[in-house]
Amino acid sequence: MRGRVLSIAGSDSGGGAGIQADIKAITALGGYAATSITALTAQNTEGVSAIMAVEPEFVVEQIRVVLDDIGLDAIKIGMLHRAEIVHAVADFFDSRDDLPPIVLDPVMIAKGGASLLSEDAERAVVDRLISKHTTLLTPNIPEAEKLIGTQITTLSDMKNAAIQLMGMGPNAVLLKGGHLESTVVSDILTTHEEYHQYDHPRIMSRHTHGTGCTLSSSVATGLAQNLSLIDSVERGLRYVELAIENAPGFGRGHGPLNHGHMIGIF
Repeated sequence: MRGRVLSIAGSDSGGGAGIQADIKAITALGGYAATSITALTAQNTEGVSAIMAVEPEFVVEQIRVVLDDIGLDAIKIGMLHRAEIVHAVADFFDSRDDLPPIVLDPVMIAKGGASLLSEDAERAVVDRLISKHTTLLTPNIPEAEKLIGTQITTLSDMKNAAIQLMGMGPNAVLLKGGHLESTVVSDILTTHEEYHQYDHPRIMSRHTHGTGCTLSSSVATGLAQNLSLIDSVERGLRYVELAIENAPGFGRGHGPLNHGHMIGIF
């Protein structure tokens, strides 16, 4: 087991997304998963019914004790929920000079449509975390649209959006294209030096709950294991693709992935 990854995210009682998805993905890819839980959600494949927040000070204490004892090779940030938590985490990051690479998945909207990030927290994420502490930003189309305030309907729009997102301060952007209407899903990775486009045949499945959480934690695991950004993204995309193809079929709504599928090449 190599690659210590801390997931800062919300708990999904249905086990398909959030902290639960992160722990499964990190472990499946050979990493060590630690957590800082930001909120508790009551949810299943049909949606989120309730959210209980965690106090910001306790969120930060979870991060601090892990970093100071176990140590970290990467951090994945998911659902932060409230501006108070965003500011508390950012204040802690500002105070440290020993932070590993940080993958930020700007979780704003649940698969079923429920809001997972308050409006004041959205601006705080941009101003305090994306602009200063983000190695890789991994938004989907709806999240990117909220961040840049522009509709994205074509691949060309995606390319322009990735450039705008880079202007907010991250070292790299992985813009996920699954929400565009097409038979081929295109994901775009942009850095200050490179541009990569990953095209995949669309898998026709309703079992896609937690794909964003799973991908971002998978990429963070690769970075924690000293893989390059390119290799981390390529492995993460393939892991998610196979997890969708082998989904267990649970639930009446957007079902979970199969995080434990066997991947002999990894």
